[in-house]
Amino acid sequence: MAKLMTVSEVADYLRVTKKTVYRLLMGGKIPATKVGNQWRFAQDSIDRWLQQNAVTIKANILVVDDEEVIRSLFKTILEELGHRVTTAETAAKGLELVKQQDFALIFLDLRMPGMDGAELFRQIKLVKPKLPVIIITGYPDSEIMARALAYGPFGVMNKPFGEADIVGAVNNFLKVITA
Repeated sequence: MAKLMTVSEVADYLRVTKKTVYRLLMGGKIPATKVGNQWRFAQDSIDRWLQQNAVTIKANILVVDDEEVIRSLFKTILEELGHRVTTAETAAKGLELVKQQDFALIFLDLRMPGMDGAELFRQIKLVKPKLPVIIITGYPDSEIMARALAYGPFGVMNKPFGEADIVGAVNNFLKVITA
């Protein structure tokens, strides 16, 4: 038997708001069944629907890294794909930007002078707990990484990486439904 999900569960699963799920329902764009007065969604039907309707959105992305070459690489690659990219050279500036703007995704260097990436990740989770973060690091087995893991889930991109790795990470994190 297929797993049935509620509106809230589907919203979390698709990384959209409940309002968006209801809008899709009212437009007949998402497969659903009404059970009593409640909408239910079969996960396998949602997965099939996603495969048929998924696109990568053009997103607002933040890159926090103390190395100019890394910030430039992300900015160049992602802007060529149509994304808006904001960069920060320090964790403090990155946190300020997170508080001021809405981002769809953050790439965050683990080792930076001053506040390290683990502490910045902790503070981001306090401000915007559902904001997806990908930590970029050359030290995946470090004490800093262990601290970051204690603050919640995130993606990891190991250095060295190339254009395909950046594009793949963005595509994996930003798959959404067409409205």
